Amino acid sequence: MSTLAHGTDPAALLAAIVESSDDAIVGKTLDGTILSWNAAAERVFGWPHDEIVGRNIRTLIPEDRQDEEDAIIARIRQGLRMPTFETVRLRKDGSLVDVAVTVSPLLDREGKVVAASKIARDISGQKATQRQLAESEQRFRLLADNMSQLAWIADSEGAIFWYNKRWFDYTGTTLDEMRGWGWRSVHHPDYVEGVVARISACYRSGADWEDTFPLRSAKGEWRWFLSRAKPIRDADGAIVFWFGTNTDVTEMRDAEQRIELLLQEVNHRSKNMLAIIQSLARRSDASRPDFIERLEQRIRGLAANQDVLVRRAWSDIPVMEMIEAQLRSLGEQRAQVSCEGPDVMLSPGAAEALAMALHEMGTNALKYGALSDPGGRVTISWTREPGPTGEEDDAIFRIRWCERGGPAVEAPQHKGFGTRIIVDVPRVKLSAEVVTSYDVAGFCWQLECRAAELD
Repeated sequence: MSTLAHGTDPAALLAAIVESSDDAIVGKTLDGTILSWNAAAERVFGWPHDEIVGRNIRTLIPEDRQDEEDAIIARIRQGLRMPTFETVRLRKDGSLVDVAVTVSPLLDREGKVVAASKIARDISGQKATQRQLAESEQRFRLLADNMSQLAWIADSEGAIFWYNKRWFDYTGTTLDEMRGWGWRSVHHPDYVEGVVARISACYRSGADWEDTFPLRSAKGEWRWFLSRAKPIRDADGAIVFWFGTNTDVTEMRDAEQRIELLLQEVNHRSKNMLAIIQSLARRSDASRPDFIERLEQRIRGLAANQDVLVRRAWSDIPVMEMIEAQLRSLGEQRAQVSCEGPDVMLSPGAAEALAMALHEMGTNALKYGALSDPGGRVTISWTREPGPTGEEDDAIFRIRWCERGGPAVEAPQHKGFGTRIIVDVPRVKLSAEVVTSYDVAGFCWQLECRAAELD
């Protein structure tokens, strides 16, 4: 630090100020020749005073910025000051330094411009900080705009002032439309008041917020979002911002609902299955020597159909898949059965009724009918044809079981439980007409119902 005595010459005082300044102060002629060079200039640009004085100021200017000096000289010659602007200059070692430059004209006693004074402030630290902030903001933008959630930031009172790109892509809105509490316009009217009440309570209490509600997309679709917000606090614990996200849980919510429905259906079907098994046990003739065997076979037939239904999550199944599930119990005799028919879908209830009938007829054919003889054959065929009106809702479904080549057939003397399974159960469940024929050539069974009963 320079020390000046009382009554020091003003010129000396000015020189001391220039020399002690933290900014580079350079004097130059109108053609750019450097006349003066203070200590700060030496620190900023790396050129010692004795090496730079007498050189042209353009020594400090990168090649691609020489037009800046042209503009400066043009203003100075008019007696105009060059307002502060930010640029880069060359150090002696060839490296670049960020500077803020101001250039003023110097006048002689007659007011004529004779030289210029240049002040350059090193702003490298400031620029480095700005670049770091810009990089940090860019990383935040990349993260915020590419995350799968919709995201937003609100002030301490809950007024939202920033959304990520995902929000605007999904909602088709603008920041001006959404700013503050504008987000209410994309909420479902049945839920918005409750959402506002719950989030407002959290804004007042400072508690974390979580809620689930539907939001309208730009296409008008309503999708469900799990939404959360956390308060961001300063060093003193005061809330300065709220950061929130909205996560699309529509598929998850639908899956949970499907699982719930499936569990209810399983519970319902299980109860029905127990009732059917109890009925099979009660109605089978316990006095017959093959009582246990026949009961087990019937239960296995039900189990085979259940396997198909479970594999298809209790949804509709093709007729052929239901038939194949029942025919697997025939073993080698499966080769004596042919199947033919179009693709027809059965509801779980319809599949259950037909499966019980087919299993019963397959068991009887193995023991007494066509499948008890190596030369016997069973044909299973089905059709779906237009009804009397020709309308789709009036279509007719027919399925037929016909045996040939087995032992001579005799009609049963009385109706047992097996007859009820192949006739009464499908007739009641499908509102069907069921006809059985005990022709000597072989047993035949045919069912006919409206196709709508299969749904």
